[in-house]
Amino acid sequence: MIHFAYFKEEQRKKMFFIPPVELREDHDKDTLAHALGATLYMPGTANRAIDKVINNEIPGLTSTVLCLEDAVDDREVEDAEENLALQLGTLLAMAEKGSSLPFIFVRVRNVEQFKRLTQVLGESIHVLTGFVFPKFDMMAGQEYFAHLTTINKTTKKTIYGMPILEGPSVIHLESRVREMLKIKELLDQYKELVLNVRMGATDLSGLYGLRRSPELTIYDVSVIRDFIADMVNIFGRPQDGYVISGPVWEYFNNTARMLKPQLRKTPFQEQYGRAGESFRLELLGRYIDGLMREVMLDKANGLVGKTIIHPSHILPVQAMYVVTHEEYCDAKDILANGGNGGVTKSVYGNKMNEAKPHINWAKKIMILAKIYGVLNERYDYTSIIYEGEKLQNIG
Repeated sequence: MIHFAYFKEEQRKKMFFIPPVELREDHDKDTLAHALGATLYMPGTANRAIDKVINNEIPGLTSTVLCLEDAVDDREVEDAEENLALQLGTLLAMAEKGSSLPFIFVRVRNVEQFKRLTQVLGESIHVLTGFVFPKFDMMAGQEYFAHLTTINKTTKKTIYGMPILEGPSVIHLESRVREMLKIKELLDQYKELVLNVRMGATDLSGLYGLRRSPELTIYDVSVIRDFIADMVNIFGRPQDGYVISGPVWEYFNNTARMLKPQLRKTPFQEQYGRAGESFRLELLGRYIDGLMREVMLDKANGLVGKTIIHPSHILPVQAMYVVTHEEYCDAKDILANGGNGGVTKSVYGNKMNEAKPHINWAKKIMILAKIYGVLNERYDYTSIIYEGEKLQNIG
């Protein structure tokens, strides 16, 4: 599996200074944690959706979560578990024949289902990269990771866990920091099994009766912005090695707008002329400009990857994680300093690079450069999205 594998060799040479590497499940945990990209959630009962994974019909899909929690009717849980076991059996057979599959996770409803499901799956568990643990707190969290540790003693590969912070105790002001610190203390005990720390912004917003419009980002919702700031403060310290993924973007079709769009005309006009202008309008028609702005803010706040609910979000999210030539040159210069400090002028002549304070940023850029590639000088994120959509009919 490789990001942007659908590009022809000629396009890859044209756009990429360094192309993305092939991703394998036996990569080190740090690489896998940064490589999930846009993680598509699908109901565990949606046979049609799972068939698309089986038939490789979702271009660019790198990671997916098959959900047995909120997406499944309480009366259909038993059927959903049986269906999921069958589908994973099919996927395992494909993997054993050499098919390239995305990183697959299952979001369970609770600890009891997690324990039951791992018994039902049998050998099919080996097609999974891991499990997602919703509404994660201290009490359930200890049971989740204790059982995950037990599972890993019997499996041929590492099965990871991804906790989702989305309950009242992690958002309410009077308990948030205390609860997050306790959760971090718990995760520190199982650090090698924690692939991402995720957030449930929709659930958290719902606790306050809030929902952002497509013209705003999640960072415009003050109570969620403050939650993200605390989450990054506690889980985002480089020495701890946790990767925090971005919250879901809900919209994929436009209605009437009140505010100006977020995408400037110039990058599209200069690169692709009238076709570029038309393409920009098409993106605006699907609120992709809002999604791109939110991913920019995710990146600025140290988040990597994003939960998505529509296949049309895969390309723009993953394009935004491709490293620009300027970022790569700056990071390379900073790391070449060897941590000795000092200040140098960027090769782009537009900023100063400080070796010590920028070193953790530079290390992260190099991880992303390996996974998502580095753009050539004349290209930017819009180039990847434009060229990618020409090849696909996503959504």
